[in-house]
Amino acid sequence: MERNNTKTALVTGAASGLGFELALLLAKDTYNLILIDIDSKKLERAKTNILKGYNTQITLLVKDLSQVNIANEIYNDIKTTTIDVIINNAGFGLFGTFTNTDWERESQMLHLHILTTTHLIKLILPDMVKRGSGKILNLSSLAAFQPGPLMALYYASKAYLLSFSQAIANELKGTGVSVTALCPGPTKTSFQEVVSQECAENKIAFNMACPKQVAAYGYKAMQNGKVVAIPGLFNKFLSILPRMLTRNRTTKIVRQIQNKNRDS
Repeated sequence: MERNNTKTALVTGAASGLGFELALLLAKDTYNLILIDIDSKKLERAKTNILKGYNTQITLLVKDLSQVNIANEIYNDIKTTTIDVIINNAGFGLFGTFTNTDWERESQMLHLHILTTTHLIKLILPDMVKRGSGKILNLSSLAAFQPGPLMALYYASKAYLLSFSQAIANELKGTGVSVTALCPGPTKTSFQEVVSQECAENKIAFNMACPKQVAAYGYKAMQNGKVVAIPGLFNKFLSILPRMLTRNRTTKIVRQIQNKNRDS
């Protein structure tokens, strides 16, 4: 018999990696799930794997979150459902100098990380505030704390997500709604494959984290209403490096790390 949960969570980028691991944690906590991803086959596989362990209700939405106004389309699909948790996990990166990277792909990345994420929250958040409860988890990154040569727009977009999350978390104090920015370092997911799609050798290999551990850390932080969550002591140290050094110096260090950790 399928259980009828009263809580529903929406997860973007849910077919694999951190999104899938977070969906598993939500299912374990008896949430119904709305899982969104561009890859229909992986999304179906994710649903099958979740249902092997948990008897919950899962709705799949195959959407390209990099498209203009896709948030409206998603909201129209789900607006009759009460959303208790939003996890904005979907994202990808591009490696290369800004003068040489593809603008069409960069534009898609900016739409996904910034416009779609912000718009989706804009549409769903008012109902959360009205009910006096809700949780939002935005996947930022350790990259958010400093400029990132060779991945300039990715770093900048993650800085936006961190700043935006902190700002609305402050605005929402006392409403019963919390916002958490999860800022992991490099994590072993399909993200690295997308970054390196044009050059199979360009893969980060340093300070690589386990997605299960990162997801568990972020999930606990979200449930506790923590605003900024940085998994790992070394990552916490790296996040404060720009305060200890000049931003110019930190930017040079990031450039050196990018070069060192990729075989070009």
